[in-house]
Amino acid sequence: MIPRLETERLLLREWRNEDFEPLAGFMADADVTRWLNGEPLNRNDAWRSLATILGHWHLRSYGFWAVERKSDRAFVGRVGLNNPEGWPGLEVGWTLGKPYWGAGYASEAARAAMSYGFLTQPVERLISVIHVDNKPSQAVAQRVGETKGEHRDLVVAGKTYPTDLWQISREDWMRRLGEKKPL
Repeated sequence: MIPRLETERLLLREWRNEDFEPLAGFMADADVTRWLNGEPLNRNDAWRSLATILGHWHLRSYGFWAVERKSDRAFVGRVGLNNPEGWPGLEVGWTLGKPYWGAGYASEAARAAMSYGFLTQPVERLISVIHVDNKPSQAVAQRVGETKGEHRDLVVAGKTYPTDLWQISREDWMRRLGEKKPL
């Protein structure tokens, strides 16, 4: 049900039981979760998060992929498409474990997810919902061709998050393809 995408260095693939341990470890790291929900997740909540990811695939036919580095099969994080009920649009999102930050993996995987989104979904734009203070994710958004759009205070599970909606139009994505900029 979950298609595989391949980039130069990464495999975006289906989820496996053995992915839970590294995912739970990443989600327990305060640096990783700072901009997601403001606090680390315990194992039970990390499990629920993974179940939500899998449910999203079932309900929407797209979602977050497990991202594996091809060179050593290391699980590096989750990247994909997100659009839960009440969300401001179809989102390209990324969360990597701290050992994998700064290597360009988020941009590489996000480009693949973005292409999949535009090729399979009838949307005129894709967004990335990014906390206003999350400079590293803002840099990823810029690298994949998104520009900062409207500010939006999003309420998730009773908590308010100040975010900016970064976005790329289908037209801009296609223009980037024509210029042969990397996907």
